[in-house]
Amino acid sequence: MIFKTAKINAFRTWGLLLTMIGMGLMVLGTAGIVFWGQAGKVVAGIGLVLGLITMMGSLGIYFWAGMLSTSAVQIQCPDCAKQTKMLGKTDRCMFCRTMLTLDPNIANVTAEELEAQHATAKSSDASETTVIGTESGNDSTQKV
Repeated sequence: MIFKTAKINAFRTWGLLLTMIGMGLMVLGTAGIVFWGQAGKVVAGIGLVLGLITMMGSLGIYFWAGMLSTSAVQIQCPDCAKQTKMLGKTDRCMFCRTMLTLDPNIANVTAEELEAQHATAKSSDASETTVIGTESGNDSTQKV
């Protein structure tokens, strides 16, 4: 559970990773001039262009995460009592990583059960369905 995080934070992490890779490519490309002199200018040019493309990818991811963040539902986490943003039906708290949902059908399901349901739903055929009972006694239909 140490690597589980909120969806918006995951997008921002990928943006930061691309920023660091882009800057590293630019620095290493420029270092080609120091190591190889005139022949290193080609390496520098390639490094700078690849770094620029990676930085533009980072900019796109940060822009996308910002647009998602403005339309995200803000709720109060029941565990840490802080305001957090939620994307989709289920998400994690940005601070304490508690699994949150707005869907009452899966509110009693634990994180492990939810991940198992998603894994079986992805691997199953769309035409087969089965009835699965929840902890509260309500039956729900889900693809298996």
